[in-house]
Amino acid sequence: MALSLSVLDLATITSGTSASQALRNTIALAQLAERLGYTRYWLAEHHNMPAIASTAPEIMIGQVARATERIRVGSGGIMLPNYAPLKVAEWFHTLEALFPGRIDLGIGRAPGSDQAAALALRGGDRRSLLAEAFPQQLSDLFGFSEGSLPPGHPYRSVRALPGDISLPPVWLLGSSDYSARLAAKLGLRFAYAAHFSPYYAEEAMLAYRNGFTPSRYLAEPEAILAVSVICGETEERADYLAASQDLFWLRFTSGRPEPYPTPEEALAYPYTPEERATIAARRAQQIIGSPAKVARELAAMAEQTQANEVMITCPIYSHEDRLRSYALIAHEFGIRPSP
Repeated sequence: MALSLSVLDLATITSGTSASQALRNTIALAQLAERLGYTRYWLAEHHNMPAIASTAPEIMIGQVARATERIRVGSGGIMLPNYAPLKVAEWFHTLEALFPGRIDLGIGRAPGSDQAAALALRGGDRRSLLAEAFPQQLSDLFGFSEGSLPPGHPYRSVRALPGDISLPPVWLLGSSDYSARLAAKLGLRFAYAAHFSPYYAEEAMLAYRNGFTPSRYLAEPEAILAVSVICGETEERADYLAASQDLFWLRFTSGRPEPYPTPEEALAYPYTPEERATIAARRAQQIIGSPAKVARELAAMAEQTQANEVMITCPIYSHEDRLRSYALIAHEFGIRPSP
């Protein structure tokens, strides 16, 4: 099974730059990813985080798709409990109409934010925060799209428009085995967020594959493994680039989610032994190194989890170094753009 590579972009805001620049960098990175031969380009959804500009993937998907020609573009993901399922169906019917055959709808159930922001997004409705509500929200999404809401449903007469369009391929996203088992039960595609929760990746990915039930949406299981990677020309260069992520993660876990610092600022920071232990634990969740090391470890993770595809996010301060990281990985794997 050939391993495909894709990109997960959070539109990182770095120290000394603006959110507007971060969004423009997204367009440039997507265009490079297409030239290099990456399969798809997904936009994350996060709210109330000063280091992340990706708050509206439904908008950025259209911008990225318009600026590219072939690469698939999607959400990694849309946090469905944040929105009315009808609105999500309308967004993605519209995107599929404008860019047919190129859109993916990745759906998550986490808020992508702190609880206050989650409640603000939902107009204070706490019911949608409950995990038990997610299957019904997902069922409603398909029901609005297909005109298949059951008798007795209060919105049975409502249909997502444009009505001559179907939803694009739907992927359930997860960082535990909950979404893996739900995706398997419903016969949907699955993507596991090992870039921030690597410890249960194998368990969740295999639970999905082993429990998969074919459906009208999908005949065989398809699974993506998302991984955090920092690649440099050498081990030393990669270690230097990773310093920014070290300090960012320390601040984030301490309740200080500031923009990404420069490597120099991070290297000059006076870490305590306890803080160095926090950083070491975070680094153990990432792949950091030369192209050969990165390719070797990515291939091993894909084999271990039986992933069809690896989706890479590169948390690097400099936009130029981030572009270079993706290029080094693509060249090491030997991927090429499709004609």
